[in-house]
Amino acid sequence: MATRVELNNPADLYDDQARLWDTKEQGVEASSFLLRDAGDNEGGTMPSHTISRITPNGVETLPICHPDRVRPEFNFAKGWKHLRILVKDKDRTDELFGVLDSLPWRDVNNEAAAFLATDHGRRIFQSEPYLPDILDNHEELRKMPKGSFADAYCNFMEAEGLTAAGLIEEANVYRKDNVILEDGIEWYNNRLRDTHDILHVLTGYGRDTLGEQCLLAFLFDQRPSPGHLFLGWLGTLLMKAKIKTKAPVLRAFLQARSHGRLTQRIVEQPILELLPLPLEEVRRRLNVREPTTYLQALETWRKERIDPHALLGAG
Repeated sequence: MATRVELNNPADLYDDQARLWDTKEQGVEASSFLLRDAGDNEGGTMPSHTISRITPNGVETLPICHPDRVRPEFNFAKGWKHLRILVKDKDRTDELFGVLDSLPWRDVNNEAAAFLATDHGRRIFQSEPYLPDILDNHEELRKMPKGSFADAYCNFMEAEGLTAAGLIEEANVYRKDNVILEDGIEWYNNRLRDTHDILHVLTGYGRDTLGEQCLLAFLFDQRPSPGHLFLGWLGTLLMKAKIKTKAPVLRAFLQARSHGRLTQRIVEQPILELLPLPLEEVRRRLNVREPTTYLQALETWRKERIDPHALLGAG
């Protein structure tokens, strides 16, 4: 897990990271970071290149890719086992992580290494070592302007009773026995997890049943895990089968899928720089489109007096 820092003043953090950048203590040439395949199932290995950043305890240096890290593998049988439990109890978030881990984004190591090979990636690694400490510091986030991305994020998380740390706890229920490899790819994987609720805010997809399925569809091009698309399609088709409605459920899902293709990869964005900006400006910068069909579905359900939060629980 990446080292945590206290977000007392974002400007101080930027100054520290700028000094590190000026000393040129990080990285080597970008082209040398790419993973080399060692076979379809064995995964890639990397040279012992490193990245560095300032922490409260001094300069921390990590390998881009730990020598023990291998390419994620599919395990359909294990994924199906977790899915059966999840279908019976949709509140078992730990089983959701089980499905996703069993049907993973197999090229994540390559993508993370390529990102950290860039000046942009190294700057974010240095300035944002651990997103939950930033995202859960609502006292500091509330100092940012009304209508900002930070303001919208705090409103969403407080209204839903959520915290970034809480999502980690849910993930750790399933992943508690996993071996943690301290490297840049672990940092990237953590950001993939920690930006989930950020994506709810940016996309406008709520935590109702359809909103969650649409977000899974949107996520596929953000992090191409077959597990996300599989779960999204399954939930959407279950709604179509179980609910008698005129709401454009399938079209909302397909629109989310198309919007995800157009949006810049959120995990690779400078979240600290985006938080003070107006929410609509952030959406324009990242090319996040309005979820018009999803909003139409919610309006249809309002007229039909259907609770969008309880659709898969309907008889």
